[in-house]
Amino acid sequence: VQLQASGGGSVQAGASLRLSCAASVRTSSTTIAWFRQAPGKEREFVAAAFRWSSSNQYADSVKGRFTISRDNAENTVYIEMNSLKPEDTAVYYCAASTTLILSRVRQVEAYAHWGQGTQVTVSS
Repeated sequence: VQLQASGGGSVQAGASLRLSCAASVRTSSTTIAWFRQAPGKEREFVAAAFRWSSSNQYADSVKGRFTISRDNAENTVYIEMNSLKPEDTAVYYCAASTTLILSRVRQVEAYAHWGQGTQVTVSS
């Protein structure tokens, strides 16, 4: 499984960005998640699109501002990030798993495959 994350950049607070995660596998049968890691902090869950389901999950810190979606024809998962805040600044990673169960979707260690990360910087 190979994942290619893209779409990061530097924006002002309140702006929007859309990140893309292109997968080498069928996204319809793969759970794809976004995590982020700020300098000096642990990698944290952001959002996930669970396989075989329209069920999406979000971290409380991004709920209502970020939207995860998938284009199964393109095997790409997107995360639309609106109303960005300086605290959203981090390297964003997409991750994939074909086997994890729903209860583990927020756990870093549950994902075997990771993209290279894309930097998002939000200035005030």
